[in-house]
Amino acid sequence: MSILNNKPKNTPNTKQDSKMNPSLATVNAASAAELSAVENDFVVESDSTNQPTQESVTDKANSDELSFVHDAVLLQETVAAVLGVKALPKQTDDAEQSSDNQNSLQMSGVYVDATFGRGGHSRLLLSQLADDATLIVFDKDPTAISVARELAKTDSRVKVVHDSFATLTDSLAAMGITQVDGLMADLGISSPQIDDGSRGFSFMRDGAVDMRMDTSRGQSVAEWLEKVDDETLANVLYDFGEERHSRRIARAIKQMDSYDSTLALAEVIKVAHPNWQRGKHPATQSFQAMRIFINNELGDVDDFLEQSIPILKAGGQLAVISFHSLEDRRIKQFLQRHSKGQYPEDENLPMPPNRPRYFSKPKRVGPSKAETSQNPRARSAWLRMATRTDTDYLHSVEQ
Repeated sequence: MSILNNKPKNTPNTKQDSKMNPSLATVNAASAAELSAVENDFVVESDSTNQPTQESVTDKANSDELSFVHDAVLLQETVAAVLGVKALPKQTDDAEQSSDNQNSLQMSGVYVDATFGRGGHSRLLLSQLADDATLIVFDKDPTAISVARELAKTDSRVKVVHDSFATLTDSLAAMGITQVDGLMADLGISSPQIDDGSRGFSFMRDGAVDMRMDTSRGQSVAEWLEKVDDETLANVLYDFGEERHSRRIARAIKQMDSYDSTLALAEVIKVAHPNWQRGKHPATQSFQAMRIFINNELGDVDDFLEQSIPILKAGGQLAVISFHSLEDRRIKQFLQRHSKGQYPEDENLPMPPNRPRYFSKPKRVGPSKAETSQNPRARSAWLRMATRTDTDYLHSVEQ
C-alpha cells in the first residue's frame, strides 16, 4: 500500500509554509488523520480540538496548491524478503548511473507483486532482477493497472494482470506459469484512493458511495445499501469493522433517503454513534467494514494465502504487509498453521495426524524509527515472511 507522505513536494521549509498558509497545515493533518483512521486499528494521537471540520477538509481536499508524495511502506525489507536475502545492496548515485550491475543482485526467476498500487515495490524489485527474470503484477484498481501497463511498455520483464490476487493460480496458468520464486503483497487501501473523493473511500471528501477497488465491475456500496436489510448491514459493520454499535448505526443508515454522498453517509453515522473516540472519526469503522465487505478483501486474502502453498517453489519466499488486525491475524494464523503443522481441528484429537509443514518458521518485521518518523502512519504496518519448504503439496489434505 502506498502511504501518504504529508510532506509537500518542493517544500524546503514545511513549518514555515504552514505558518504562512494555515490551510496547508489543515489539509495535511486531515489527509494524514483520515488515512490512519481508515487503514489502522489505532486512534490518531492528536488533540480533538485541533481536528479540522468535515467542511474545511472538503473545501480544501481538491486544492491545486498541494501535491503529495506516495511512499511504499517497508520497501527495502519487503523486496529483500521476497528475494530471500537479509538486505539489498546499498545504492549510491554513481551506482544508479553506472551501466554495470555491481549494486544489483541480478536474480533470475519468476516473481509476483500481488498488489501493484503505484509500483513502488515492483520498481525496486526490478532493479534487483536479471534480464531473464519475470515479474507479474496484479491489481484490481484500473488506475493502478494503467500505471503498471506504462511500466510494462518500458520493461519487457513486466506482465500485467487486471484482477484480484485471489485469481493467482488461474491467472498464472493462463501464462503457462505453474510455480514462482517469490510472492509479495501489500494489503489494504492506498492514499491515492483516499485522495480521490469520487472513489467513495473517504468520509472527509464528498463523492459517490462507491468504495469498489475495481470500478469496472461489481456493485457499489450505494447499490448494496439500497437492497440490504438492517440485520445483514449490522452484521457486516460488526464483523468487518468491529463496530460495537453496529445495530444502532445500521438502523440510521437504512433510514436515509438516498446513498449518493459519502459526507451525508458519514454525518448520519456520526450522529447515530453514541461513543466517539478521541481523534477518531465515528464513521471510521463503518466505512472500513463496508469497503472490506464490498471488495471481499478478507476472502481474497484467504484465497491468496492458500494458493501460495502450491504456487511457490521449494525455497520460494512469501512476504505480506498488513495494516489491520483483521488481515494480520489471518496471515499470522496461516503461517503458524503451515509452519508448525498444527491445525485447529486437530486440537482435541488424542492422536493428531502428522500434518505437512509447508513453510519455515515465519518472521515479522515492523518499520524502522526512521520510516515512522517520516511516515507516522507506517507505524502500524507489519511484514510477515516465510520460506516455502520442500514438502510436496498434498491436495488431499484439508488446509
